[in-house]
Amino acid sequence: MAITHFSPPYVPAAQLAQHLRERGYAVLAPQDMAAWAGAPLAQLQGLRADWDDLPPDDYLKDGGRYRRRRHACFVVQGERLEQAPHRAHWQPVQYNALHGGMQRWFAPMLVATVASPAWQALVRAAAGAAQAALLPLQTPPARWCVEAHQFRIDTEGGLGRPTPEGAHRDGVDLVAVFLVGREGVKGGETRIFEAASPAGQRFTLDEPWSVMLLDDARMVHETTPIQPLAGQGWRDTLVLTCRRDHFLGEDGHNS
Repeated sequence: MAITHFSPPYVPAAQLAQHLRERGYAVLAPQDMAAWAGAPLAQLQGLRADWDDLPPDDYLKDGGRYRRRRHACFVVQGERLEQAPHRAHWQPVQYNALHGGMQRWFAPMLVATVASPAWQALVRAAAGAAQAALLPLQTPPARWCVEAHQFRIDTEGGLGRPTPEGAHRDGVDLVAVFLVGREGVKGGETRIFEAASPAGQRFTLDEPWSVMLLDDARMVHETTPIQPLAGQGWRDTLVLTCRRDHFLGEDGHNS
């Protein structure tokens, strides 16, 4: 049976904040994403090689070896961006039933990557979207704690699971999922649902540097497994999460 392919519901960059406020999500095509971030696509493509050398994720409780990743943290307030000391990634079990409650020390992102102007533009853009879409207009710049995750999901074992925990929220304010690339795979459909209703969307991100942004308090998300078309394939993503004031786990709160 043929797999139905649903195209992403792209919106213009100028409508990003409004769409996030009204719908709880927004999806940008690559050119609009670059315009929104203020980083040329050619510079962003220059980051892609980093995904070829990600170390394995050693914390997968399902025993899989299909995920590789790096992790870094930043603090953004207005135009000011600082990298935070390397820290464990932590989520409470109510947001991640599979891997919640664990101090997961992932390999840090490369120094050259976080020093790249294109990289810093992405982090500032994500924090700016959280500020513009989730706070009342004219609110002074908040302190946004941004966690960055570089992921490669591969099909070396026959099946790769982008979200082994299933449909979930992340316990933050804003989630941005950038497709960096995909090669030789089928599947990997993005599914988002309103947390308070059955309404949802399904689509496949397949254009490099397209991005989906979510209001994490309102939306639940997952990505279906990937399978190889022939030989081995992979799907690379960058996930940026923004949380106001504190990183998840450092303020003593689980929500």
